[in-house]
Amino acid sequence: MQSHQKSRFTHLYLIALALIILPLASAFAEHQTISTVASSVTTQATAITRLLSITAYVAGVGFALAGILQFKAHKENPTTTPLSKPVVMIVVAAALLFLPTVLEIAGNSLFGKDGVSSASAGGVKDLKGH
Repeated sequence: MQSHQKSRFTHLYLIALALIILPLASAFAEHQTISTVASSVTTQATAITRLLSITAYVAGVGFALAGILQFKAHKENPTTTPLSKPVVMIVVAAALLFLPTVLEIAGNSLFGKDGVSSASAGGVKDLKGH
């Protein structure tokens, strides 16, 4: 029985590996320059950022609803549901709901708006008063 499970796992592993490698192989088979690869990576990074933001919003709303339900459960029977459980869920919900905004502000602070450096030479001259 163990060998059957191992072989099944091995087959699934090989299929997953093939599904990952085949698109990469076709991408490398085409003639690509560094600029096209960089553009592709930038596009994928933007898509991943949007996916994480949407996931954070959905999870945040889910945790908020679960926290509200836990508050209700605590009100009905405080001995079985401690007050810390809904409070923690609401705090996690708030953190998840504000996460995309915090990441956007941090990204703009570090890299500037639209990927332009925020510490330009003109900005340094203006700070010195020249």
